[in-house]
Amino acid sequence: MNLNATLLAQMVVFLILAWFTMKFVWPPLIKALDERSQKIADGLAAAEKGKAELDAANKRVDQELSQARNEGQARIADAEKRAQVVADEIKRNAQAEAARIVAAAKADADQQIIKARESLRGEVAALAVRGAEQILKREIDANAHAQLLNQLKAEL
Repeated sequence: MNLNATLLAQMVVFLILAWFTMKFVWPPLIKALDERSQKIADGLAAAEKGKAELDAANKRVDQELSQARNEGQARIADAEKRAQVVADEIKRNAQAEAARIVAAAKADADQQIIKARESLRGEVAALAVRGAEQILKREIDANAHAQLLNQLKAEL
């Protein structure tokens, strides 16, 4: 066999194989590679988009946490103010009640003093009448001398 014929036959077979590969094998391989690279690109874009959404969500969470903290602090401050107002009101009510009790006690004491004075006046008037009776050795008519006894009570 001739070396040139073998080389020529191998070249023809190689060219047929190259044409067959380029016509029927390469397009599906190129298509699969293009699809794979497109999926990778889409996956990377989705990952970037997810990362951006995660950052945005983290920022929203931080803002909401900050807002919740501020609202909590505002509520605490408001509750403290209300507690102070209620405490002040309770103090005022207690002071008013204490003043009312003291005034009632003073009024009661004044009434008791007046009653005691009236009682003492009556007793002193009776003692004065008895003393006058003893001095004069005769009985004084209390009804007849009521005006005199009332004047004596008023002086005492």
